Amino acid sequence: MTEVTTDAAATRLRRSPLHERHIAAGAKFAPFGGWEMPLEYAGGGVLREHTAVRTAVGVFDVSHLGKARVTGPGAADFVNACLTNDLGRIGPGRAQYTLCCDDATGGVVDDIIVYLYADDHVFLIPNAANTAEVVRRLRAAAPPSLTITDEHEAYAVLAVQGPRSAELLGSLGLPTGHDYMSFSAATLQTATGPVELTVCRTGYTGELGYELVAPAEHATAVWDTLFSADESYELRACGLAARDTLRTEMGYPLHGQDLSLEISPVQARSGWAVGWDKPAFWGRDALRAEKAAGPRRTLRGLEAVDRAIPRPGMSVLVGDTTVGMITSGTFSPTLKQGIALALLDTAADLADGDLVEVDVRGRRAQMRVTRPPFVQPSVR
Repeated sequence: MTEVTTDAAATRLRRSPLHERHIAAGAKFAPFGGWEMPLEYAGGGVLREHTAVRTAVGVFDVSHLGKARVTGPGAADFVNACLTNDLGRIGPGRAQYTLCCDDATGGVVDDIIVYLYADDHVFLIPNAANTAEVVRRLRAAAPPSLTITDEHEAYAVLAVQGPRSAELLGSLGLPTGHDYMSFSAATLQTATGPVELTVCRTGYTGELGYELVAPAEHATAVWDTLFSADESYELRACGLAARDTLRTEMGYPLHGQDLSLEISPVQARSGWAVGWDKPAFWGRDALRAEKAAGPRRTLRGLEAVDRAIPRPGMSVLVGDTTVGMITSGTFSPTLKQGIALALLDTAADLADGDLVEVDVRGRRAQMRVTRPPFVQPSVR
C-alpha cells in the first residue's frame, strides 16, 4: 500500500490539514495516492491501532480521499447513467458504493462513495489518486446545464470506527442513530466555535463506524474535540497501515490492487454494486458480456496454513501450475495468521476449502481457499 519516493518527489506530496497534529502524535508518514499520510503512530503501532478499532474506537484521517460535486437539473440522473450502481435504489440523505468503469472495457477507473443530497445535487468521494480522472470523465460527458467541481482539498474526512464509535460521537452531541449508508448534517461544538459537518454511517473496517466530512479549515478543531473526549472510550489515532489490515480482514477491495482498469467488477466479485438492469452506465455492454460468458478469473480469499505472510504479486500454484496471483496480502492481527485476496483462474475449478501454494520469496507456503470476510466484526 506504500511506494518509495525520492526526497524531491516527497516535497511535491499533498498534506492533510491535520499534518501538524500527526507530527505531534508521533506519526510515521508514507506516500499514498500523491499525499503524505500517517502510516502508524508512536506508542502503539499497527497492532494496537488495529485492535482499538476491533474492540473500542479509532480515528483515521482520510482527508486524502477525493471530493467532487455534481449540481444542476438532473444531476442524479446524469451520475446514475455514468456510474454502475443504481441511485434509484436509494433516496436523498443516503450514500451508495459504486464504480466508475471504462466504457469500452468495463475495467474499474475507481470505486466511489456517492452522497445523494437531492435530484440536483450529488457529492462524490473517489480515491485520492483517481479524483482528477473521475472528474475529467464526468465533465467530458456532462451537458452544459451541470456543474462539476473538484473539491479535493476543500474538505477533511475523519473516519471514526469501532464498537464504541456511536458512544463517543453521541457524547459530543453528534447524531448516531441513522441507518447504515445514510448521512445527516450536524453541528459539532468545538473550543473554537461550532463546526458544520456531515456525519455518514459508513467506513472501511467492517465495524460500527462513521465518517465526518468537515471544511478543511476546521479539521484541527474537529480532531481536537474528538481527542478531548473522556479517556474511557480508549480512543486511538490510527494510520493507513491499520486501515489496510482491517479492510483486508473484511475482504474489502483496494483500488489499484483488487480493482483496476485490468480487474473488472465481474472478476472482483463486485457485481452487487452494478445495476445490471439499468439502461445505461459506463462499461455496461462489456460487463454484461463478461458476466454472461463467465470471467476467466475471480477474486478469492486465502488463509495461510503454514507460517507465511502473503504479499501482492506473489504467485498462487497448484502443483507446478500457476493458477493465480495475490492482489492483497497481510498478517491478520485478529487471526494471527497470513490472509490474502487473490485472482484465481476459473479454469482451475478451485472450491472453498481447497489447498493451494503461494510462492513466498522462493518458498512454497500452503494456503486454503476461502470466502471473505476472514473475520466477523463484533458490531455491524
